[in-house]
Amino acid sequence: MRFIDRTDAGRQLASLLGHYAGRNPLVLGLPRGGIPVAHEVARALGAPLDVWVSRKIGTPGRPELGVGAVAEGGAMYLNRPLMRRLGLEEEDLAGAAQREAREVARRALRFRHGGPPPELRGRTVILVDDGIATGGTVRAAIRSLREHHPGELILAVPVAASQSLEEIAPEADEVVCVEASPALWAIGDWYEDFTQVSDDEVLRLLESSRREEAPASPTR
Repeated sequence: MRFIDRTDAGRQLASLLGHYAGRNPLVLGLPRGGIPVAHEVARALGAPLDVWVSRKIGTPGRPELGVGAVAEGGAMYLNRPLMRRLGLEEEDLAGAAQREAREVARRALRFRHGGPPPELRGRTVILVDDGIATGGTVRAAIRSLREHHPGELILAVPVAASQSLEEIAPEADEVVCVEASPALWAIGDWYEDFTQVSDDEVLRLLESSRREEAPASPTR
């Protein structure tokens, strides 16, 4: 095990991101599992925290096998080599993609209490997840974020499969990773505690971050 839990992973990751503290960064976590990690990064950098929602697109009949992902705004990533091996065409995934796009929109509204997404143009954006195996949801998120023209886009994760990280790296301005492994089969194997994160926990951490970011009321 490399990390005790996502909080520990976030603190270790934050120790590699200190050079961004003076750039007024915005930290975006991929819910649900990326939010506890991102919360620690945002705390360490004194930065605001928000979500960026991305969802896996599963294979018809095998929803646990991801062949792509869709993110906020409809940006999509499809693993075309895998699709070819499975004999799938894009139209075969249309129904699943539409369902996941609706779920992305629903979750974004819920996590932001109906508010709009943050302003990203010209901003230093740090995208955080709890780990990367194949990286489909991260790729969709990066493509979605690029449409908002951030000043720089940094991908930060505690652990990742080496090959996936190498393939994704050109899409970000910088990639920060505590541990890249050629033998990563399951992200949870790198955590002592990899308990599923609930929507309520995501909302709690977002609210906690907003309270910490808010300036103290003046005293008389």
